[in-house]
Amino acid sequence: MKVLLYSEGMKWIHKSGLGRAIDHQKQALTFSGVSFTTERTDSFDCVHINTYFLKSLLLAKRMRRRGVPVIYHGHSTEEDFRNSFLFSNFFSPLFRKWIVYCYNHGDVVITPTPYAKRLLEQSGVTKPIYPVSNGINLSYYQQNPEMRCNFRKEYGFSDSDKVIMSVGLYIKRKGLLDFVEIAKKMPEYQFIWFGYLDLKQVPKEIRNAVHTELPNLIFAGYVTPEKLREAYAGSDLFFFPTYEETEGIVLLEAMAMRQTCLIRDIPIYEEYLHMKDVYKGKTNEEFIKLIQGIIKGELPRLTEQSLKNVEERDIEKIGSQLVNVYREAIQLSVKLYEK
Repeated sequence: MKVLLYSEGMKWIHKSGLGRAIDHQKQALTFSGVSFTTERTDSFDCVHINTYFLKSLLLAKRMRRRGVPVIYHGHSTEEDFRNSFLFSNFFSPLFRKWIVYCYNHGDVVITPTPYAKRLLEQSGVTKPIYPVSNGINLSYYQQNPEMRCNFRKEYGFSDSDKVIMSVGLYIKRKGLLDFVEIAKKMPEYQFIWFGYLDLKQVPKEIRNAVHTELPNLIFAGYVTPEKLREAYAGSDLFFFPTYEETEGIVLLEAMAMRQTCLIRDIPIYEEYLHMKDVYKGKTNEEFIKLIQGIIKGELPRLTEQSLKNVEERDIEKIGSQLVNVYREAIQLSVKLYEK
């Protein structure tokens, strides 16, 4: 079996969670010994499409006319499109119709979680949907003492500083406004946010928040996976106040790095993350109390429990799950072609 992994506009998406998910697919297939290509001119047995732009849709249509099995990856939903870019809420109904139209051009659809599957089914996706985690390379996310030192030296933190980190694009959905407000109320702790988005693409309130000047707040921008790994190792808490996700790869990374995690209590995390794995809050007041309890050592760190949870999403296991979906798509395509 040889797979075409097709992703349109990588120069725009490679710094996002989608870009990270595509990289994970390549790793998963490599671990499983499955041949893949990113070139449409190569030979292949099926196509795995990760983007919903026009060229991606046209490719799906062309492949189906030729009888080539199409796997469409449902990375996005209307829910996680809202509260992101300028005018995203206004356009979200149109976005939902567009992605449903795109996804229904696959023989099958992959999405990261059962939660995302339900959302897509409710939105009108009629093709078989298979939940397959984006996965995490556990062998890569291993700590050593140098990581903590490198991180703290680079950003000017002392060994005694208590550092709370988060990761995400500069969008409201990620909880950026709450992160800034909590930093204002907790000057005794250091807060650092990793991730980037051109501020011309976001509402004024987000631009203003990113430009907030506080002695205990840093917007570090986009960093390489190596630098981000050092941040996980060197921080005291991973705080993920996102309002909506289809999975949240950075949370998996933090858990794999044995970092204590504090997340927002939202529906997606009701299914597989419980209070024995991570801490959950709903309001800024709850977050502040939990941060204090974790940093002061009044609450257990939960690092081993979260690691056990994320081990189920090891990239080596994800490869075999992808192969099973590819085979299902091939069987469905053959039956359709025979008709």
